[in-house]
Amino acid sequence: MSKDTVWKRAEVESPCIQVCVVHPEERICTGCLRTIDEITRWSKMPPEERSEIMQELPTRAPRLKKRRGGRTARLKR
Repeated sequence: MSKDTVWKRAEVESPCIQVCVVHPEERICTGCLRTIDEITRWSKMPPEERSEIMQELPTRAPRLKKRRGGRTARLKR
């Protein structure tokens, strides 16, 4: 190993993108799509559990796409 090589741990990195807003109905973070429990336990989770969560995250995104109308709905009146 050369002195220029950086040693890294083989861990599953956090999916956090620093957009920490919990969706009021779905109760998941709109930035990383994790639950509050997953966020708080992340640093203590084994790599296997982190990997399982990371694989599931893309399936959660559609839950946040439901809109109640917003500006477009108001303009249609």
